[in-house]
Amino acid sequence: MSNTRGRISRGGISLLWALAGIALIALMWELTKVLGTLIELPFNTSDQAMPNIWSMFSAFTLPEVRGSDTSVFQAVLAAASYSFLLAMGGFFIGVVVGLILAIVMQRFLFFERGLLPFVIASQTVPLIALAPLIVGIGNQISFGPIEWSTTYSVMFIAAYLAFFPLSIGALRGLQAPDPTSLELMRSYAATNNSILWKLRFPASIPYLVPALKVSAAAAVVGTVVAEISTGVRGGIGRLMIEYARETTSQPAKVYVAVFGAIALGLVVAAIIAAIDVLLTRNLPKKGLA
Repeated sequence: MSNTRGRISRGGISLLWALAGIALIALMWELTKVLGTLIELPFNTSDQAMPNIWSMFSAFTLPEVRGSDTSVFQAVLAAASYSFLLAMGGFFIGVVVGLILAIVMQRFLFFERGLLPFVIASQTVPLIALAPLIVGIGNQISFGPIEWSTTYSVMFIAAYLAFFPLSIGALRGLQAPDPTSLELMRSYAATNNSILWKLRFPASIPYLVPALKVSAAAAVVGTVVAEISTGVRGGIGRLMIEYARETTSQPAKVYVAVFGAIALGLVVAAIIAAIDVLLTRNLPKKGLA
């Protein structure tokens, strides 16, 4: 219980530091605009390129389109919620695939030697080039009455980015138990499954939690980039494109969409932080260091 309270307390302190960092960024933004009026900077600091912070927040209340009852804030909230579902779906698929690959590679050495190079090589393909290819292939796939939609392609791309750090981190964690502990388990005639669940998985938690954090961030980035690349409607990535077309008349609107993407990342980070507390609540303090 004390460990859990300590981690929650540290989480609160981290939140305060994050808020302080956001305030510092806002201050630097405004100071840069002021500096741009005094001296010539290598980038544009006009209101068209760098709106004031107050203008950005004022854009939340603007109608999404002229004459609409839907505000920009409501549109961004709906788009971020949709992207959140896609990111979480891709993250879950990536975690499952990554864990399965890690367990197989840990159990069979020849699989590790054969699969690991391909797992690493899979991340060398640029996402911006991969997204249209996945969409093109997906459009030709159907399962009876169910057709592959662009939404599934976005989830696939999110899962594609999420599985890699999870599989590598989980593999390293599953291989973490020292030989003495393994020999002790085998001396009690423990099966491979018993060793996996009672020794290897608990030992992998310090490696698994950081991998989950990286995978979650990768899933969010993959979702937004895939939405931009594929043009799928309803998500925050598509909304960023649509608002970017209005920068001439309403330059602050695109930043509202960017804030929505940032909020999406923060929500996912909070969920993973809760999972972190749940998984590590019974670990000794030394294991949390």
